Amino acid sequence: MGPRAAGALALLGALVLALPAAGAPPKRGELVPGRSLAGVGIGMRQEQVLQVWGKRHGVCRKCPDRTWYFNYRPFTPEGAGVVFRRGRVVHVFTVWRPSGWQTREGLVLGGPASEVSRVYGSLDRRPCTGYYALLKPGKRVETAFYIFRDKVWGFGLILKNASPCL
Repeated sequence: MGPRAAGALALLGALVLALPAAGAPPKRGELVPGRSLAGVGIGMRQEQVLQVWGKRHGVCRKCPDRTWYFNYRPFTPEGAGVVFRRGRVVHVFTVWRPSGWQTREGLVLGGPASEVSRVYGSLDRRPCTGYYALLKPGKRVETAFYIFRDKVWGFGLILKNASPCL
């Protein structure tokens, strides 16, 4: 097994262990670069996230910041996650390439990584363990496109200059 596959398996294992319950993100989510992921944006309060995605979620017990996972099935890492600091969203992301998620411009999860550059131009590449993130800059919020095995594996929004790695 290569280092990329080992990194992805380690990430999957960490996510499975961190997920005590299931939630219900939208079956199909839209990324609006720099603004929102399936209706959740940077700076939203916890109560606002619950209004958008519902109350069923798992709470990561070992994460440095309060992290909620909204998964389609219990203990199965597919859905979305939200990281909070001081009660506000600082990172929102998809988990394990949920189907039906796309950008307004038509970029879909599971598509070739080359589509990100075709749609959004040249982006900053940040290495993570077993995968990398392509970052589309913004004034306050950066948009992350997570790439694994040359496929678009996930979407995310983060505060400017924060680590996109999960």
